[in-house]
Amino acid sequence: MAYNVRVFWKKKLDEPFVDNKYSRSHTWTFDGGIELAASSSPHVVPLPMSNEFAVDPEEAFIASLSSCHMLWFLSLAVEKNYVVESYEDNAEGVLAKNEEGKLAITQVTLRPKVIFDNKHAPAPEQIVELHHSAHEKCFIANSVKTKINVVQV
Repeated sequence: MAYNVRVFWKKKLDEPFVDNKYSRSHTWTFDGGIELAASSSPHVVPLPMSNEFAVDPEEAFIASLSSCHMLWFLSLAVEKNYVVESYEDNAEGVLAKNEEGKLAITQVTLRPKVIFDNKHAPAPEQIVELHHSAHEKCFIANSVKTKINVVQV
């Protein structure tokens, strides 16, 4: 199975390139037709060359880990007949030097807050197991070296 995303950037006509002050704004177009404004992070490339209102690769990476974990968690909850009313995660990633001395997202902390229907809710230890299983099944988590922590809220 293959997944496709179009990433498109074009130099502005009046903008020099070799001075390294070109815009990092670009677009991501997904196979469903959704288009997102993307840019380098303003923490990495200063404004105005970055677009602070666009999604940056670091944010997208963290969001993909969080989203993958959530989707597996919901699927596993259904298998156990637990009814999830809402799921919210305020995930955070840390950009630091890894063991090889290279900048990387070295750690991601997921902070899922899950609300269950009172009649169909798991016990606390079952929630821990659901998160563990979701992490084990997440394709994105299985694809990276980043340390991923899940802290229940």
